[in-house]
This record gives sequence, C-alpha cells and structure tokens, in this order.
Amino acid sequence: MDSSSNSSFRRSEDIALDLLKFVAGHANLTRSTAPSTGFGVPSSTKPEDAVTQIFELYARCREAVESPTPDTKK
Repeated sequence: MDSSSNSSFRRSEDIALDLLKFVAGHANLTRSTAPSTGFGVPSSTKPEDAVTQIFELYARCREAVESPTPDTKK
C-alpha cells in the first residue's frame, strides 16, 4: 500500500468517525437517559449491547462515506 492510498483510507475513517459523532450526538446515543425521539440506546441497554450498536453505526457510516457518489455530470 503506497502512502497516497494509505492517507485516503485514513481520511475515510476520519470522516466516518466524525459522522458517527454527529449521528450519535443527535440520536442521543451519548446520553444515559432514554431518548425521546425513539432513536438511540435506552438506558436499560447493557453496556455491551450499546457498544455493539455503536460499532454497527460506525460500520454504516464508513459504508456511507466510502460508497461511490452518483455522477452528476451527465
């Protein structure tokens, strides 16, 4: 792996992490109280389940960041 592909891969990870932070903050995933919007991790959820949900959300964020965008120059 050359340095240019390594830096672009890292960039995708960083963007996905920023997206995760944004979504988690707005979906009340970072708070221990029950969410009012129906999204997020209820306070009765075991810590292991909450971590699993956050990892799954991060994987979805990476997929969204790394997916090709539609070509709008047609």
